[in-house]
Parts: sequence; C-alpha cells; structure tokens
Amino acid sequence: MSTIQPTCAIALSTKLLGDKWSLLILRDMILHNKTRFKDFMSSKEKIATNILSSRLKFLTENNFIEILNENSTKKNRQYVVTEKGISTLPIIMELYLFSINFIDESKLNSEQIKIKNQICRNRRRFEKLKKNNCLNYISSLRTEIISA
Repeated sequence: MSTIQPTCAIALSTKLLGDKWSLLILRDMILHNKTRFKDFMSSKEKIATNILSSRLKFLTENNFIEILNENSTKKNRQYVVTEKGISTLPIIMELYLFSINFIDESKLNSEQIKIKNQICRNRRRFEKLKKNNCLNYISSLRTEIISA
C-alpha cells in the first residue's frame, strides 16, 4: 500500500516537522550544541526514551541530522545537524517569537532571557551567529574524530 505524498508545501512541512519533539531536538542541537542521547534526555521538556529514539531515527532518515561517529556504541553515538536541519532555525525562531511574549518572564531562566533579548534586538544577527556557532561546533567535533 503506497502512502499519499503531500502536494502542498505546508502539508509536507508539517509532515516532516509537525511534532514538537523534532523541533525541540533540532533546537537543542542548533542552539545548545547537544549531540548525545543523554544530552537530549536532560532537556527540561523530559522526552521519553522511546520517543527520543524514534525522533532521532526519523530525523536521520529524513536528512535533518546525521550520526557523526557511525562506528561508535549507541551510548557514545553523536548526532549533528545537516544543512537541511540548520535550515529549520528560522522556523524555530518564528515559533519562539510567536509565543515568547505570552510567557511570564519570571518563569524563564537566565539563558532563556538572554536568547529572548538577542532575538528581539537583532533577529538576523542572532540567526547568523547561531548558524555559525553550530557549524563551527560540528567542524570541531569532526576534527576530534579524525584526530582520534
């Protein structure tokens, strides 16, 4: 039985990124340099292990992320965003900007307040900085693996 493919860009986008976990994993990878299963488990949203495994597999199969060290054990495996994954940053930022003013600032930690101020002050600069930081971090991880 074949699946019906979306013929609308919005339908395809929601098919690929329509669940909160995929976007939160990508957020953690792009903004917080998380690469390991245990890193994602430590996020405040408290994703279940089976859902995290499923989302990592889905994101890998759809080329949003890749496994950096294929030959490692599952415990030491690292995931990094691909160019396609990094291209979700504007979506993540739009969702952020849509709701940030509805959250009581007393509920935010210092890192969240810093991000809020940076995005609201100069959105383009924030996006460029985060993309560059992410790419530099991935490059350093790749260099570590080659050197090992």
